[in-house]
Amino acid sequence: MRADSQLVRRLASRLDAWEREGLRRTLRPPSGIDVSSNDYLQLARHPEVVRAFVSAATSEGVGSTGSRLLRGERDRFANLEARFATFKGTERALYFSSGYLANVAVLTALTEHEDIVFSDALNHASLIDGMRLSRADRIVFPHGDFARLDDLLTHTPCRGVRFVVVESVFSMDGDVTPLDRVVRICQRHDAVPIVDEAHGVGVFGRKGTGALEESAVDPTACVSINTAGKALGVAGAFVAGPSTVVDYLVQRARPFVFSTAPPPAVADAIDASLTLVETEPERRVRVRALADRLRVQLNACGVAMPRVGSQIVPIPIGDNERAVGVASRLAAQGFDVRAIRPPSVPAGTARLRVSINAGLDEPTIDRFAAAVALALQEVRLCSAASS
Repeated sequence: MRADSQLVRRLASRLDAWEREGLRRTLRPPSGIDVSSNDYLQLARHPEVVRAFVSAATSEGVGSTGSRLLRGERDRFANLEARFATFKGTERALYFSSGYLANVAVLTALTEHEDIVFSDALNHASLIDGMRLSRADRIVFPHGDFARLDDLLTHTPCRGVRFVVVESVFSMDGDVTPLDRVVRICQRHDAVPIVDEAHGVGVFGRKGTGALEESAVDPTACVSINTAGKALGVAGAFVAGPSTVVDYLVQRARPFVFSTAPPPAVADAIDASLTLVETEPERRVRVRALADRLRVQLNACGVAMPRVGSQIVPIPIGDNERAVGVASRLAAQGFDVRAIRPPSVPAGTARLRVSINAGLDEPTIDRFAAAVALALQEVRLCSAASS
């Protein structure tokens, strides 16, 4: 392709515009103290998880060689799905190679023409893409406004099935959805709740099964998507729900039918991870206690924070370049935290997305809070001087 072709010129123009707006991204490997990853329970490098993966790769190889409906199926996958269904408290579970594919699969396979999907305004891009690819209509309700959701369900005619889609823990704001209320609203209107537990599973609930458990919601009352690449430390995601739903996805979910199965060794690694979630509850207790401490320390340093929330602690900044500046200053202090900018968040709401993991300790949390307060002050002073 010529360097002066129409496509290259168009792409270069947009890249230049993103650079001017502080929106151009670069790929950067981990460096410094982790306060940005989703490895909440610190299982990604746990010796037992690694050992399980290596052992299975030695016997099974590193590739599955085909989709699960062809030669890619293994007993390991079926056994893991049965275990996860028991763990979650549902009839069945189906494993996908990524949470993105699982969300797209659920929303494209289960919805049909004349159905309506009611979606929280801050739902993840994978959920939004699944809705866009579906044949159902989509109605967006304001984030967390469940009175508005109830009103929409009451007054919106629907000739098909109604679905309500929410995240249990929102990935950029860190707030926790009152799932008991959502499910009650759905039951009142005969709607199907679809709950993305990506940031809930492993961290929430007495047994670590997710925010549905913590909200005392019957897990069979909804379809849930449960990521294994975050708190569980490995990769992929489980769709958990009624046996009929899972069987239907096997038949018709295109991301499942037409994708090469994940490496079989991943199943053994997740199995080891689930054992750690069940036997070491202190990991999730520590994560949430440290997140609470960070919010308290930030407030003490003059950074306004809610006192309660999840392991995700957003620090709002607003301006794109200021967010990058604060992140750069924190990197210089040895902290790996990333600036989150549009389109990951709405325009004008750039922020730091801090995520707490079980490998941190109290002195590090306190030092990080002080560093955040200082970096925010320095960036404000620099901005004021340049204006």
